[in-house]
Amino acid sequence: MTTDPTLARIGEGVQLHHHQGQRDAARDLFAQIWDDIGGEQGDPLHVCVLAHSMADVQDDVHEELMWDLRALAAADRVTDDGVAQAGVPLSAAGLYPSLHLNLSDCYRKLGDLGRAREHLQQARAGIGALGDDDYGKLIKGGLERLAEQLDEAK
Repeated sequence: MTTDPTLARIGEGVQLHHHQGQRDAARDLFAQIWDDIGGEQGDPLHVCVLAHSMADVQDDVHEELMWDLRALAAADRVTDDGVAQAGVPLSAAGLYPSLHLNLSDCYRKLGDLGRAREHLQQARAGIGALGDDDYGKLIKGGLERLAEQLDEAK
């Protein structure tokens, strides 16, 4: 369980969206947190997780892609020490499979199957950083479903 108050607030937004169906409320909360952390200048882990979560509540795939690209850029600045200090049971490398999964899906939705496949390959390459826990299984399942969709979209 995270000990970081900002990540806990982001988790509240994720709960609003995924478990309570309150997409707009989640987006509003994420926007408030984005302002509170200083946007892209904030702590890289906060920026990464928040942008990744904000992407999920966008109505437009171009906006979703923009947020996921922000998350990926921030992930490059996240360290294992920063993740550990936040109480997140994951290495910094463990962030990438989910980020690349979401980017791949965005590019698939946009019809850019080449980029979609590139990000799927990158997600698969990083899958070893995930555990065999519920989160790891969720991401691996998402990769399998996306691979099937991309195979069908030849």
